[in-house]
Amino acid sequence: MIELIWDGKYGPDGKKTAPLRLALPFQTVETVNESAQERQLTLDRLIMGHDPRWRNRLIWGDKKYVLPALLKEFAGQVNLIYIDPPFDTGANFSFQAQVPQPLTRGPIPGEPQMEGEMAGNLVFTKEPSIIEQKAYRDTWGKGLDSYLKWFYETVVLLRELLADTGSLYVHLDWHVGHYAKAVLDEVFGLDNFRNEIVWQKVRVSKAQSISFGNVHDTVFFYSKSVQTVFVPQYTEYPESYQKSHYGLVEDSTGRRYGLWDFTQSGSGPARRFGDQVIDPPPGKHWIWSQERIDKAFAEGRIVFTASGTPRLKRYLDEAKGNFIEDIWTDIYDVNAVAHERLGYDTQKPEALLERIIKASSNPGDLVLDCFCGSGTTPAVAEKLGRRWIACDLGRFAIHTTRKRLLSIPDVKPFVVQNLGKYERQAWQVAEFGGDTATAARISQSYQRFILELYKATPISGYNWLHGVKAGRMVHVGPVDAPISPGDVTQIVTEFRRAVGTGKDAPKSNGVDVLGWDFAFELNEVAKQQAAQANVALRFLRIPREVLEKKAVEQGDIHFFELAALAVDVQQQARTATITLTDFVIPADDVPAEVQKSITHWSQWIDYWAVDWDNRSDTFHNQWQTYRTRQNKELQKYAAYTYDAPGDYTIVIKVIDILGNDTTKTLRVNIP
Repeated sequence: MIELIWDGKYGPDGKKTAPLRLALPFQTVETVNESAQERQLTLDRLIMGHDPRWRNRLIWGDKKYVLPALLKEFAGQVNLIYIDPPFDTGANFSFQAQVPQPLTRGPIPGEPQMEGEMAGNLVFTKEPSIIEQKAYRDTWGKGLDSYLKWFYETVVLLRELLADTGSLYVHLDWHVGHYAKAVLDEVFGLDNFRNEIVWQKVRVSKAQSISFGNVHDTVFFYSKSVQTVFVPQYTEYPESYQKSHYGLVEDSTGRRYGLWDFTQSGSGPARRFGDQVIDPPPGKHWIWSQERIDKAFAEGRIVFTASGTPRLKRYLDEAKGNFIEDIWTDIYDVNAVAHERLGYDTQKPEALLERIIKASSNPGDLVLDCFCGSGTTPAVAEKLGRRWIACDLGRFAIHTTRKRLLSIPDVKPFVVQNLGKYERQAWQVAEFGGDTATAARISQSYQRFILELYKATPISGYNWLHGVKAGRMVHVGPVDAPISPGDVTQIVTEFRRAVGTGKDAPKSNGVDVLGWDFAFELNEVAKQQAAQANVALRFLRIPREVLEKKAVEQGDIHFFELAALAVDVQQQARTATITLTDFVIPADDVPAEVQKSITHWSQWIDYWAVDWDNRSDTFHNQWQTYRTRQNKELQKYAAYTYDAPGDYTIVIKVIDILGNDTTKTLRVNIP
């Protein structure tokens, strides 16, 4: 057997290294486009034990955790997988962030809810986040060896997810395509290799001094077995072919048609054509049976030439076209002016995915893409009536995909998920646990680790205060629960007791609260509590990069303060109207020249959505507005009329131009 070997393929025991198989449960953080009636039905079904209805899934997370988590539910059930993995280019995780620019005349008088017409966008490249950089280092840190290990472990899991009739399409280019095929042959078997598809993505290449122009990508098509789903695809005949082969027009219908011979080489019997029995030409035979000829004759599909030779009438509008082969030159890349373009350098055209999905799946089948990027695969799957699961490591990719899906008319409800606290719990036990470690010891080790990353000094003797940095106390939130207003009450109370209560008491002018997640209402409610107690609070998010050892070793950890959103709410009878009035984000991750271009707070906002009746279950996106290439303006108000009186909780979610989200909670009493 011929085998491709790379450093790390086999462990010290001589066995192949296996992919991570930690099956963590998913957390649903948002339900999108679900009606109030559907929401109530879901709640009723969950009360009874489960909700059997399918919802498409958009998952934020690393595929090394996401794929094992999917296996528990979907092993052997995915009909089609398309992946467009990294090609060995640092641009894989970058994207074009855009700051909308208002006209110099400013907002239109009398329209306070709009920021006025936009003059265009200031575009800048948003470099990969630390977690994305880390993923790139993991993939390419040891060159081709680490890539092949990463790729092998990925396709092993993908094969397990595929149904027996399922197919995998792997989109690559010249960097690693020939190596990747050897890995795919090993995992899927050479007998299950179906095609090497060459897609010409560039029409005119740059002149090269020592090589030919590189104008194509490669898509490897594998099936799990010979019993695969495959629906042949066709392209329309060229105009020249239509004229030469379908040049006749039927007087009664105006339909274009051509006359075709239906003989082949070889001897055969005579056939009856109406009231005539005709022998085939010498050395030929009629390719149709008598029964089929009779049927075509009765339908007027057989025409006699002037010499009396029967010919078959074929209509152009019934012709399938040219059967598509393995060189695709008719699909153009997403160029700078394409209407699909969303600012991703690696974005693929919808026509490419449409061909793949139509060829290797049927309506209702399940399609998976674990490198979804700008969301081409789920968008096309949605339009073609397929179910879909889409995953990506990049937060901005998830945001871009969500907007793209919402732009599809009548898009079916879908959920946004991550692995959240479960991934962190597994990390905490693996990092700080042991055979004899108690829960208290694990928690203490974890707190000291976070304090060290934050460059704070640990302190003891307190329940809610864990460290000191630059004259401020520090609280470290747990891995498995959000920071809540109740937590803040305890922090503030303990801080008031601790400061100035003795000669050994710490001197501090406030508290930095570090957390992985924060309750919806935290920013406004908790800061009001702190202000009343005369305590200066700052809320900072513990970045997911903390989970990655290499990022920690390289000192790539940054804690960012939460953004602040201000909202006004007005009520008239049963109608509530909310208006965004201010939005401030920590701009540490934005170039200075971009910060200077911000003349109005609303330029930071790319998208916002409202859950008008939050039930403390998850955020239900019941209304949203967002900027598009065609419409750069942003509506800053929304109204909703309630069916019945009562107390309601409204949650507003804002997503900024970098893909980060901020939430705010309001409560209204509807008479």
